[in-house]
Amino acid sequence: MQPSLPRKPLLDLALKQRLPLVGSTKLASRDGFLLSYSYNQNDLYRRAAFYIDGILKGAKPADLPVEQPTRFELIVNLKAAKALGITVPDTVLARADEVIE
Repeated sequence: MQPSLPRKPLLDLALKQRLPLVGSTKLASRDGFLLSYSYNQNDLYRRAAFYIDGILKGAKPADLPVEQPTRFELIVNLKAAKALGITVPDTVLARADEVIE
């Protein structure tokens, strides 16, 4: 699901229709989506501090390099899986960074 859409109405509709949702933010899984796969927000915040520090020390923002996330997190919501009647394979659970029970 696109992160800019309102989660609650779509989540209610998906549960009613028994459709699993996959989100692109950590909050999506905590709200009731089956899975989320996204960058680690804490890593991005830490990197932002380096950019702010450089700018405050006089660096031009245009001269700073563009960076992409390097670490991603897979979160599985077993409560959502149970509500949907889905069995999540052990291989997926083993790779998950976080499992919501």
